[in-house]
Amino acid sequence: MRKILVVEDEEAIREVVGLNLRMAGYEVYEAASAEEALTVFKECKPFDVAVLDIMLPGMNGFSLCENIRRDSATVGIIMLSAKSQETDKIRGLSIGADDYMTKPFSISEFLARVDALVRRVTHNAPEEQAEDDGRMVSGVFVLDQKSRVLYKNGQPIDLTQVEFQIMELFFANPGVALVREKILEGVWGENYFGDVKIVDVNIRRLRMKIEDEPSAPKHIMTVWGYGYRWNS
Repeated sequence: MRKILVVEDEEAIREVVGLNLRMAGYEVYEAASAEEALTVFKECKPFDVAVLDIMLPGMNGFSLCENIRRDSATVGIIMLSAKSQETDKIRGLSIGADDYMTKPFSISEFLARVDALVRRVTHNAPEEQAEDDGRMVSGVFVLDQKSRVLYKNGQPIDLTQVEFQIMELFFANPGVALVREKILEGVWGENYFGDVKIVDVNIRRLRMKIEDEPSAPKHIMTVWGYGYRWNS
């Protein structure tokens, strides 16, 4: 059974979300604060997905996200917030969240996003990779599909599952301009409900990790008004 961590200080919301996730077949763990969530996460891991409210007492959801992401590159993270400001969305995605929803939200849409994220995370888990999976090579980069690690000049670079999948898409299409919608569909799935800007945020994060000078990228090139192109 897939495990979900729900962190929400409003008891009514936490109970509704938890109940619906359990009815959908998930094993659900709940926490009312970030501090409690970190304890639960460490004691009961691994989790497939963590659902984090931003406005929490004490440590906020952004800091919690950073803590969880440092501990695990594979867990899927969905941020929840009553705010609709673009800056909150960008910040959440920039620090490692995979998706973002603004309250109030439809339970059916929420479950659809959780299902999609769980499928993506579990499909790409290292232990579920076929034994004959090899390595994808592009210039000084090697994408190891068994260990789910990217190497640059032999040095490992830690990537989230989403970042790794974007790199797989790039390596499979070298020199090809990929429109943002194609990247969104290829990584998040054709039924994803979110904003295409999530692609831009993850590209920015990838450049910080793999480019010598992120502000002057040589590998992940912007195709203005269209999308991105990978150069080895």
